[in-house]
Amino acid sequence: MSDRDQQPVERQLPTDESRDLIALVRDIAQREIAPKAAEEEDAGRFPREVFTLLSESGLLGLPYDSEYGGGDQPYEVYLQVLEELAAARLTVGLGVSVHTLASYALAAYGTKGQQVEHLPAMLGGGLLGAYCLSEPSSGSDAASLRTKAVRDGDHWVITGTKAWITHGGIADFYTVMARTGEEGSRGITAFLVPGDAEGLTGAVPERKMGMKGSPTAQVHFDGVRVPDERRVGEEGQGFAIALAALDSGRLGIAACAIGLAQAALDEAVAYATGRRQFGRPISDFQGLRFMLADMATQIEAGRALYLAAARLRDAGRPFARQAAMAKLHCTDTAMKVTTDAVQILGGYGYTADFPVERYMREAKVLQIVEGTNQIQRMVIARHLAGPEAR
Repeated sequence: MSDRDQQPVERQLPTDESRDLIALVRDIAQREIAPKAAEEEDAGRFPREVFTLLSESGLLGLPYDSEYGGGDQPYEVYLQVLEELAAARLTVGLGVSVHTLASYALAAYGTKGQQVEHLPAMLGGGLLGAYCLSEPSSGSDAASLRTKAVRDGDHWVITGTKAWITHGGIADFYTVMARTGEEGSRGITAFLVPGDAEGLTGAVPERKMGMKGSPTAQVHFDGVRVPDERRVGEEGQGFAIALAALDSGRLGIAACAIGLAQAALDEAVAYATGRRQFGRPISDFQGLRFMLADMATQIEAGRALYLAAARLRDAGRPFARQAAMAKLHCTDTAMKVTTDAVQILGGYGYTADFPVERYMREAKVLQIVEGTNQIQRMVIARHLAGPEAR
């Protein structure tokens, strides 16, 4: 619609290596991901071959130790890679974020022996992970989960159902939180469960508003036997592990949201500068110019917010409050920007001929996953004013 070339996001990166990394990601995104995104999302096709390519390119373990196949990259860089991937196709960006989340427990809490045995395949061996915390009756109230793991000699027997699992039914490994003790948060333990374990099955994927190419499904554990050597961390430590993982995971969602919003802004600018009405480009009209300016400002603010939180994490400082803020602001921004992009394109924006209607449908889920935005507000408020009175 416009002859104006879209300029890539100008990034502040810490090293030449990280600049080369972003160049590699952009090349893969332009050649292998973006051209097929609309068709494959419409068909509900998961691009497993793209994840294989990302693994072979060293992009599935970026924030983890190179000793185990990771990329030794700070979160500041990893998140900008996620943003680039999500701008090309949210199914891919979010999928990498979820895989990183699923790998976190073993990378941060596993024993040296567990890490040596499992992490190389998880981070660079072509495997794909899933993270199992939510259940049909426990979403925001994750500490009330009911999936049980009962000790049987040197094994654990896991029984229950997990819900809303990204990559459910197709993952090669699942990081699973299960109850091994008392009610509440102190009775939960983490396990690394192989995807081909006997008794583990994925349900039919959910029929969703957007992200149709990313399978979201219940996962059933029917007496799944897991050796104690696949228990991650101490008994009863699982909930603390889950929350620590989610702090980092929320930054991944924030980066994906900004990538999606940036893609929507690029489409809106291209359309507005190319579409002519009343003898001139519609981008000449102040109403649309101000909309574009607001969209760009919200995106830049969101990018700065998630990067500030990432730099705290990289420095070893507390970042949970900032991660919640980033997830809240960036996903709300994605919803607003994609909605405005549809408005700018008018009737064309409401058709599948342009990608902004898909972006708007996809943005909605980002306000829900890994803690709804109402939960993020609760987290932020607790940091400011302390726990709620009971």
